[in-house]
Amino acid sequence: MTTRQVQTHQVSVDRVRGVVSKRFTDRSRGEPEREWRALLLLAEHAPGLAPEPLRADLAASPALIEMSLLPGAPVDLGSAGQQAALVAAVLRLWASVPVRRVDPLPGEKGNEAQLVAVVSKALAVNHDLGPDPVVAAAYQEGSEWFAAARDRALAPLQPTFGQGDPNLANFLWDGERMRLVDFEDSGPSDRAFELAVLVEHLSVWHDAGLAADGLIDAVGLTLAETARLGYWRRLAAFSWLLLVAGAASGRNPPGTLRRQAERLLSLL
Repeated sequence: MTTRQVQTHQVSVDRVRGVVSKRFTDRSRGEPEREWRALLLLAEHAPGLAPEPLRADLAASPALIEMSLLPGAPVDLGSAGQQAALVAAVLRLWASVPVRRVDPLPGEKGNEAQLVAVVSKALAVNHDLGPDPVVAAAYQEGSEWFAAARDRALAPLQPTFGQGDPNLANFLWDGERMRLVDFEDSGPSDRAFELAVLVEHLSVWHDAGLAADGLIDAVGLTLAETARLGYWRRLAAFSWLLLVAGAASGRNPPGTLRRQAERLLSLL
């Protein structure tokens, strides 16, 4: 059995039994309830896409969820086959779960509203941006854009059930298809929003070097969704600037903040 510590949970893997145990060290956003809801819905509507739900004790402290261990290796988006499989996986997720079946949790906001709230909260904190004028310009322009545009977040055009956290570490390639793990940020969402947070995730464009255009074209948004996509990409990129400048500053390679600032300015 191996154990790894992450921000909001602790994961133990029992390879003999083929079981993953996830204990939640933070449940401020209803993380264990979200994860268990997602696993149950996906087992019913998209079997094989995510781990099988085995057991949950959501009342425990810490809350516990046990699920099946999926085969697979980290994603290599330099492979055209894996890029196509990733798109197929997210499209299946968005299309499979009827949104009417997603029972809302107490106080739950949609994924879009949650990101707006995260950015609003982050802007209330003083950030040490350092001496780089590009970073300062990105922060200033991002703040002004957000102040003017935050009320443009309209009702979803294509309501869907979204993963909420498209970190590439949450995708597994088994040689034939892509699987998804980690649903603690999952919930009601919108296709354009989910695509935006995918292409603007630091692990996708920065670490893997994947161009957004290829993923966007492969998904095939409507014209109305495409118009919304730009808004959500800017918001996602701004949220990453705030994150890298804040609590995540020590976890990223030197130069990451400058590159994120350039990314945001290119979108603005």
